[in-house]
Amino acid sequence: MVLALSLAACGDDGGGGESKSSGGQEKITVAALPLTDAAALYLARDRGLFGKEGLDVTIQPVQQSIQALPALKNGQVDVIAGANYVTFLQADEKGTLDLRIVSEGVRVAPHMMDVLVPEDSDIKSAADLKGRKVAVNILNNIQSLTLDAILDKQGLGHPVYRQIAFPQMGPALQRHQVDAVHAVEPFDSAIQEQVKARVLIDGGTAPVSSLPISGYVSTKKYADGHAKAAAAFQRAIRAASRIAAEDPDAVRAELPKYTKVTAAQAGSMALPAYATATDPAQLRRLTALMSKQGLLKKPLDPATLLVK
Repeated sequence: MVLALSLAACGDDGGGGESKSSGGQEKITVAALPLTDAAALYLARDRGLFGKEGLDVTIQPVQQSIQALPALKNGQVDVIAGANYVTFLQADEKGTLDLRIVSEGVRVAPHMMDVLVPEDSDIKSAADLKGRKVAVNILNNIQSLTLDAILDKQGLGHPVYRQIAFPQMGPALQRHQVDAVHAVEPFDSAIQEQVKARVLIDGGTAPVSSLPISGYVSTKKYADGHAKAAAAFQRAIRAASRIAAEDPDAVRAELPKYTKVTAAQAGSMALPAYATATDPAQLRRLTALMSKQGLLKKPLDPATLLVK
């Protein structure tokens, strides 16, 4: 079920201050994307880690984390899993969201996202991308941020970005609506298989290697009003992230449960690096890159946004 985003009856609650306990457990609603980024969330659910922390967690699937931003602001969801930082750091800067980062999610790893082109494309190298149409899930966000950084390091020109949701990237490439797509797993592997696309650029190369790209975010109001629940959720996610980091097969077993990939596809796809702790220094790499590319207008220390 895709998260309903009707906010008319919800007001500006923000989810803070009100008891959400039921049957002795604290209830938390989490919006999550069907990406490898959210694997720790599902591991925590299926390994009983939330229950051990006294939490009753409901997961609401969404296709883009930006879709869930209004729901987070208005208290329809308490946490967003797999939330790309760019969207939420910009919302915090603009004052549309009082952001808190509950826990880091994943960092960039080799081939967890790739730039793909059709097998018979005349684009043969990264240099050929200049001025060509490349699909990204959201404009001016993590994909264009990281790809432009990779191209800048090589002294190459930028493509022109087109916004196409991950599930529609394969058909768009097949119909030549775009020249290339920048896809993240599990869509990356699916497009390679279904469209016979080939990898042009590994989206996990320098200078974006190990860059934090998504996490578990909430609001200051929720984090302050439900401090014990937020801390319990943080402990459960970090425990699950340790499992994910140490046992990739555990992640691969989870993926077919909440994404459309098959077990065979899950067994071969590249996984992101699951962060077992939140590192302000790594997050500053991201905010520095955002500032350099004009995606943040003012200096921001992400350490001030962390749930301790």
